[in-house]
Amino acid sequence: QVQLVESGGGLVQAGGSLRLSCAASGSIFSINTMGWYRQAPGKGRELVATITSNGNTRYEDSVKGRFTISRDNAKNTVYLQMNSLKPEDTAVYYCNADIRPRSLAAYVAYWGKGTLVTVSS
Repeated sequence: QVQLVESGGGLVQAGGSLRLSCAASGSIFSINTMGWYRQAPGKGRELVATITSNGNTRYEDSVKGRFTISRDNAKNTVYLQMNSLKPEDTAVYYCNADIRPRSLAAYVAYWGKGTLVTVSS
């Protein structure tokens, strides 16, 4: 069974940095796009950043220049380096990946359970 496990959330002061990690495990044949989404209190889930299997990246406008997404294909892991954090970055951050399990001939979207990032002013 495939699962995504996030780590690295926590409490940080405005201007600080955090690094999130998300590791995919289980019976995996291949992974396509991986990404991070976030959901702030009282708001819907929004895209933060994505990265394709060959390294092409995409960012939500408010995080451009502050966040960097990367991945280690050998470890099936995606990272989100977050710098110059602002109180408005406070949210639960979710990992997402399009994974083809060994048992299927198609890609399936998997989600992690989320990790809380709190930025104090």
